[in-house]
Amino acid sequence: MLVSVVLNIKNEERYIADLLDSMVIQEGPVEIIVVDAASEDRTREIVQTYVDRYPSVKLYVKPGRRGASTNYGISKASGEIVAFTGGDDLANPNWVKELRRSFQDGADIVAGRSIMIGLKAWEDLDRVELQHRGFDVSYPSANEAFRRSVLEELGGFDTWFITAEDIDLNYRAVDAGYKIAYNHNAIIYRRTKSTVYGFYKQAFWNGAGRKQLTMKHGNLWGKYDPLKMFRQKMNFWSLTRLVVALLGYVGFKLAEEPGIEGGNAEPR
Repeated sequence: MLVSVVLNIKNEERYIADLLDSMVIQEGPVEIIVVDAASEDRTREIVQTYVDRYPSVKLYVKPGRRGASTNYGISKASGEIVAFTGGDDLANPNWVKELRRSFQDGADIVAGRSIMIGLKAWEDLDRVELQHRGFDVSYPSANEAFRRSVLEELGGFDTWFITAEDIDLNYRAVDAGYKIAYNHNAIIYRRTKSTVYGFYKQAFWNGAGRKQLTMKHGNLWGKYDPLKMFRQKMNFWSLTRLVVALLGYVGFKLAEEPGIEGGNAEPR
């Protein structure tokens, strides 16, 4: 069962080699589709060295929002299974093996376990889960895989989204009758943002993404679990992150300014 890993990246010269090192050792058969969204640093130069060394690594350039660039990568993929992760992440050596095992057990969509690494205070922050028809649809595409047939039926990612395009895809998949299986052993190590500015910028765009979800799917507040949200670890960072996310939610129309279309507004 060929697994195609689609990596949508931009300006990742600091971490892309680490990610690709973790990819080329995965259990085969696997192909690695790298889609560069018009990086302005040495990202493509570094990726090209892997293309030259490993036949399984392929590089394409497709500017655009994450959804558009990732859809382009999907169109270039050959695998029955298409998996995703982030440009600054690291894959456990058994990541693809575990994803494949879940699909062999009959899954159509598999979400893995994401372990945050970086600043300790940010590692411990929980994500805000969104439930839909009994499934957690807020699993990030930074550790998720789909049968290709599912992606084709759903039409891939909605390119209108600045961020939260992965939550929207999960939401539509559940509406279409698909189940999201969780594999605790399919592990991706995800880096926290390295600066306070990056941390709050990410929170702002996450809030804007949740607003986009509401605009597309209607009122979603009843799909959050308030008790679970309040049981999360509350500290200075979680509270201020929430405030900034609310600013992004309320101010989405102001945030959707000229220049964002065709770019990658949300920090990677």
